[in-house]
Amino acid sequence: MSGRRARTDREWSVLVSASRLLLDRVPQLTDQLFEELLAHSPQFALSVPRDEHWMQISEALKYGIETIAAPRTAPRRDLEYAKELGRRRAEQGLPLELLHYAYRHAGYLVWNELLAIVAEKDPEALTVLVHTAAHVWEAVDRQTATVAEAYRSTEQELNRRSDERVQALLDALLEGRAAPGLAARAAAGLDLPEQGRYAVVVLRAERQGGREPFHRVMAAPGMRFFWRMRTECEVGVVALGDTAGLAELAEVLGGRCAGPGGISPVVEGLADLGLARRLAETALRTCTAEVPGIVRLDERLPTALVVNQPELAERLVADVLGPLLELDPADRALLLETLDAWLECEGSAGRAASRLYCHRNTVFNRLRRLEHLTARSLSRPRDLIALTLALDAFRLTS
Repeated sequence: MSGRRARTDREWSVLVSASRLLLDRVPQLTDQLFEELLAHSPQFALSVPRDEHWMQISEALKYGIETIAAPRTAPRRDLEYAKELGRRRAEQGLPLELLHYAYRHAGYLVWNELLAIVAEKDPEALTVLVHTAAHVWEAVDRQTATVAEAYRSTEQELNRRSDERVQALLDALLEGRAAPGLAARAAAGLDLPEQGRYAVVVLRAERQGGREPFHRVMAAPGMRFFWRMRTECEVGVVALGDTAGLAELAEVLGGRCAGPGGISPVVEGLADLGLARRLAETALRTCTAEVPGIVRLDERLPTALVVNQPELAERLVADVLGPLLELDPADRALLLETLDAWLECEGSAGRAASRLYCHRNTVFNRLRRLEHLTARSLSRPRDLIALTLALDAFRLTS
């Protein structure tokens, strides 16, 4: 139930009479408000064409004054126009605080003009008119709230559309499309340099129960992140700035996501993001189920060569590890696990033994047996390379 006092017939009569006279003064009132707004801020002239601005001020004043004198059940044309004007000003980029100011200042001018009319025509009715102030300012407040709501709604929609356009440009770059000005438009939309140090990250995302697989990093010292969701992965473009490197990037990501994930080498501009994405995907494919992690391509290049040549990788496994494939699975796994540990420990049998919880002589015995079965020697560099690559290929394809 409203606590507002009902208007008396006398108050209503005074307000309606003054409002009708005020409608005839709308052109002069429009001129005054127009000039005072321009004097308050030059942004009005920069954002709104002069003729359009004058006409819209005139329309808003007319609808507002008509509302003051209209029955409460009458359609609110002033509010409909406020919605239209709010949308238009958002599109034109006029700051919302200036739009607020325009409506409030218009309210003061209208009220002062109503006082002047009554003082001129019927001075004794001034005290009666004062009792209608709440009604007048309620109308102004509703107009101001309506115009602001329409402005914010339009602004959000414009921002969403702008964001979608920028994301589409980023997607096009990641897909490696070649189009004139594409990188420049993306740079402007993302507020990034067209030429600069960038890397791409591809993380395999397993979403369960609608939950995200990791908390997206949006910024880190010297870095900015831009993420794009794909069906089975998350793709991140990372602006590295002048000082951040791949080691720092891997550390930041490793603290947020267990992997698997791949990091591309550094590229020198937005136009190279398509290449960086492909290289990051290659790095991701070098991850194994046993050791997922976040890996850098520049540290996995030999394995990446194997991954990118699946037919040759299959032949490599068959040629180098063929005799091991005929062993009992448990026996084969033991020999390959020993070789893997020995390689990870940089050829130290003692450290490999500690990792495998066995005696170092056991490591030597297993490695000698592996050399015998494969007819390869771990002391010959070419054989060692072949065994290492074959082990990688077996891990990645089995």
